[in-house]
Amino acid sequence: MKITQTSLAQFFDKPATWLITGVAGFIGSNLLETLLDHDQLVIGLDNFATGHRHNLDQVKGIVGEKKWVNFKFINGDIRNLATCHHACEGVDFVLHQAALGSVPRSLEDPINTNTANIDGFLNMLVAARDAKVKRFVYAASSSTYGDHPGLPKVEDQIGKPLSPYAVTKYVNELYADVFARCYGLQSIGLRYFNVFGPRQDPDGAYAAVIPKWIAAMVRNEDLFINGDGETSRDFCYIKNVVQANLNAATTENASAINQIYNIAVGDRTTLNQLLEFIRANLATHFKHLDDFKPIYRDFRAGDVRHSLADISKAQTLIAYAPTYHVREGLTEALDWYLANLHLD
Repeated sequence: MKITQTSLAQFFDKPATWLITGVAGFIGSNLLETLLDHDQLVIGLDNFATGHRHNLDQVKGIVGEKKWVNFKFINGDIRNLATCHHACEGVDFVLHQAALGSVPRSLEDPINTNTANIDGFLNMLVAARDAKVKRFVYAASSSTYGDHPGLPKVEDQIGKPLSPYAVTKYVNELYADVFARCYGLQSIGLRYFNVFGPRQDPDGAYAAVIPKWIAAMVRNEDLFINGDGETSRDFCYIKNVVQANLNAATTENASAINQIYNIAVGDRTTLNQLLEFIRANLATHFKHLDDFKPIYRDFRAGDVRHSLADISKAQTLIAYAPTYHVREGLTEALDWYLANLHLD
């Protein structure tokens, strides 16, 4: 995964030390791959609550032994403050991805969602402050927009949260702002919109829609759509998200610091459109998909009907320039799933 922006190329002329929390997860492992590929020193923290060792193994196979020696892994939990302090020692930049994601999971288990996403986040802020890191970049969420009806979503216009998960991600933003004001900790929050791509887990009760649907189609299993399929999302390919994290960490624009940014593409795709694109592309490999039909069911509690991001703030202040739109990202993601999806 090559980063081609001029500003980053100049920065990567010398190594820095990065901490990625949630490093064994989908987004964390993609960040790890890029940083190691550019000869950076990386510390990774994960407790494997949602991440997987095979994600780390795959990154190792991609970057090779020579670059893998620049990676140090800590098996630990962000809910332990001492672990967070240990992980932050000597770190220049923190990319905080660790969290318990998923709206349905938070509705079923708000306590664990809160302890991981709020207590753990606060521990990381304290540890980063004490270690005097240069920049703390964290995964925020489009769920923060809640019931605000406006489209596209603009960073300073939010509504009431619709799930415990959304509450926790909004609290993260409030805490980061307070730590900037009270302690001078530089932070940037990235509100992700429906990120997808290689190493996103297709299995489990809380799997994201794209990998879950790909797996169901390939395996010829039932595929469910919540609602009528006209719900729309601003799907964002993982390489755009990696770019945003690195731009946020390394920007020298003083106006960009201690801000929140939408990270998306700025385009809407309905679930029906998404399904048909995946089906049509997979049908060249699997004949049973020629007449494949989904099963429609009730709308899911806590979901918003439509989501679309205004990304102009990120474009202006951190030079965010998404290079993959949904169809390009899906084509690359489908190739990865066909090569890596284990069929029973």
